[in-house]
Amino acid sequence: MLIKRTNCYRVAVVMVLGILACHTNTRPPVPGWPEHFGFGKTATRRQIDSLNISIAPDGKGLPAGSGNAATGRVVYLAKCASCHGETGAEPTANRLVATLSDTVRTKTIGNYWPYATTVFDYIRRAMPFNAPGSLTNEEVYSLTAFLLYRNDIIDSTLQLDATNLSHIVMPAKKYYVNDDRRGGNEVK
Repeated sequence: MLIKRTNCYRVAVVMVLGILACHTNTRPPVPGWPEHFGFGKTATRRQIDSLNISIAPDGKGLPAGSGNAATGRVVYLAKCASCHGETGAEPTANRLVATLSDTVRTKTIGNYWPYATTVFDYIRRAMPFNAPGSLTNEEVYSLTAFLLYRNDIIDSTLQLDATNLSHIVMPAKKYYVNDDRRGGNEVK
């Protein structure tokens, strides 16, 4: 019981420190506390830009580079198949391949994702699971091309790049509804 309580107290302290770190008021959060605690340093614009790798559905933010399904297959077998199966269509919890006409209930690239650019963005940020962010732009374009090809979305010979990736129409996009509500937290 003592161990559980100690861990709970540690979690509570971390949460409080996190809340204080996020405090946006210009005054110290607690009377008598210093304005700054001397941790870290202000990030430079270059450092911020190097971490800002967001890619919008319209393709804004896509990096230079290109790739195709043939190269993507080689990269996939080396870096992805251990979790997703040899073709991506195997019935695993991490299944990637299934078209809208398939009867599988698993959400895959072919039956769920609304934008090809978000497939690229996700692979670039989170894959492979054991080394996220380690893939080159060419590897990510190639993997994206391979997975889009396997899901019957593009031809195997298409060379993907920043120019044409955002023009690919995903089969499931028609099932998404834009949230046009106003007044709350709006994504712009």
